[in-house]
Parts: sequence; C-alpha cells; structure tokens
Amino acid sequence: MIVMDVRIDNFYAFKNFHMNMSYPKKIVNSYIEDEYLSERPNFRYKKVNILMGANATGKTSFGQMLMSVFNFMERKEISLLLKNICDTSKEAFFSMDFVLNELILYSIQIVILPSFETRYTDKDIMLKVEQVNINKNDSYESCKQRLNTKMEKAEYKADYVNELEKLSNLYWLFVYPERKDKFKFPKGDFKTVYLKVLEKTLKALDPSIIGVEEMDTVEDSYIIRMRSKSVIVQEGSIVNESILSSGTKSGIEIANIVASILTNRNQFYYCDEKFSFVHSEIEKAFLAIMIDSLGPNEQLFFTTHNMDILDLNLPKHSFTFMKKDIYDDDHPIKCICANEILKRNTDSLRSAVENDLFCTAPSVDSVYDIVS
Repeated sequence: MIVMDVRIDNFYAFKNFHMNMSYPKKIVNSYIEDEYLSERPNFRYKKVNILMGANATGKTSFGQMLMSVFNFMERKEISLLLKNICDTSKEAFFSMDFVLNELILYSIQIVILPSFETRYTDKDIMLKVEQVNINKNDSYESCKQRLNTKMEKAEYKADYVNELEKLSNLYWLFVYPERKDKFKFPKGDFKTVYLKVLEKTLKALDPSIIGVEEMDTVEDSYIIRMRSKSVIVQEGSIVNESILSSGTKSGIEIANIVASILTNRNQFYYCDEKFSFVHSEIEKAFLAIMIDSLGPNEQLFFTTHNMDILDLNLPKHSFTFMKKDIYDDDHPIKCICANEILKRNTDSLRSAVENDLFCTAPSVDSVYDIVS
C-alpha cells in the first residue's frame, strides 16, 4: 500500500491540511533504490517520509488519522472516524489517493456533515471511491488528472459499506510511543524472525542482555535473559518492567517494525517517535536498516526530533517539516517538504534546519518567562 496524497479538514487540529507524497523528477544516484511503482518507472512516490517538527505540530495526529481511515476502510466502522472530528458543528472532510497491490490508483473522499443532535446518523456520512488503471508510461500526475475527472462525475454515496467493498488487500503497521493496546505475540514463521531481531535489538539497547527465548511452559510469552536476572514478557505485557530502561522497553516494538519490514509483512509502516529514549547513533542505524530493507511498493513514515537524522544520505524530498501557526485559523498546521525550498544538490539540509529556514523551530520564549 502506498499513500500518494492526503487532505484533512476538521479532524484533530487539521484544517485545510494537504500533504503530497509524489516527487517531480528522478534522483540520479539516489541512496533509495526503486523509488517508483514496480513496472511503472514514471510513477514516482516518496518511499521514505521523515516527518520532523516541534512538539504538537501534528506528526502523531497525522499518523493516527491515517490509521483511523485505514481501519475504517477495513472494518467499515464509522465510529473510528467520528471520534477524531474537532468541531461537530462543522463539516469534516478527508481525501486520500493511494495504490494497493494492483497497478491501480484509488481515491477516497469522505464527508461528514455537521451534527446538531446528540449523535451522528448514517445520513450524515457520505463517501465515494473511484479508481483508474496505472498505464505503462503513467506518472502519478497523469493518473491523477484522469482520476479527478471520474471523482468530479461520481456522486457521494450514503451507503459507505458497499462503497468500501471496492477496496481490499490493506496491510499496514503503526507503532507509537504510547500504546493503549498490548503488543500481540507473533505467530508462525514470523515469530522466529521476530525473536531473532528482538534479541539483537535488545542487546544493542542494553549490553547486559545476553539472550531472548520463547517460554515453553507459558503460551504467548518469552523471557529476556540478563547477566544477573531475567524479565518475562507475557501476552504483550512486561511482568517486571522496572528492571528495563525506557529505551530497552521501546525495543520490543522497534523489533516488531524492523522484523515486519525485513519480511515485507505489511507494505505500509508508520513509526512514531519510538526512539525518544534511544541513543542518536542507534536510531540512525535502525532507520538505515529499515530503509535498506523496504521492498518494492512499500512505504515508510518515520517521525523524529533527532537532528542527526538530517546527516543521512537521503534525497531532500524524503524530509517533511511540520509546523503549527496559531495565528492562521484557516491553516493552523502546515507541512513543508525540504525539496520545495532547497533546489540545488549542494544545499545543506542540516544548515537549513539549524538556521530555521523552514520556520519550524519551537519557541522558547515561555521557557525564559519562567525566570523573568
């Protein structure tokens, strides 16, 4: 699954928000190989999307909005979207262009009418889904033109369940710094890969860890062996978690997304600040492994505050900077792709960020006001 274009209005803090995941021309000698759709070399998409920005600029909310829409498309439960509406007295809108396994570009548009009652009804939700084949010489832009024509002619349907039947084969993985649900113990062949990756991950995060192994006596459990003690993880919960550092505990889900990418398990991956408690060099190493292991027609979103990530040899279009403008009621959250401003190959991305060329540096005035 590849996400090409997203528009959000009146969900979370987003108003008239737009993010596009295509890029204008092929990058010669790019570090990221095959950054285009398989068998369609002109259909270019951002395979790696590094989202950076200050706190509360929408990085996590953007991922959660995508996850809500993905789950809505899969489960056909509108409640997954309704809970994200910011102002129920106003219309909410979401649109997304995306590619599934087939060589087909899809577009989905969702409109939720204002609700002046205590709850929404089915009549308040309208949706339309259209698709076009991606021809041999097509780019995203040429497909988008044909798709726009079909979308303009199509009517919104109140029966969103039937409309969503047009979609299938959705595979994704989201990992966040705070999970309300428990991590599910992997099954089948993936379990072997996951435990191997988990052991190497935890050893990198904590040198006192000597091994990880599945428990024979307890179902869906494994044991993390350290030099002087052991830690049990049972049904997704760490039994004696105080023994592990915050960074080491993050390794459980870091290993999950790394193992998933290594086995091409999900196609779409959103990794949101799972490295907040992890050393910068280790985060860079893991990100490099994840990028190198991405398969054809796969996509990674990775949010971080780590400035050292800017030193990775990635195309400038891989970096998107989020910013919040509290004085702009119409567009409170914006995104700026680095290649929109840095046009030359010699332009330094790190220097641009350090000099706040994208105007995304956080304000520290309130901090200094504490002692004023």
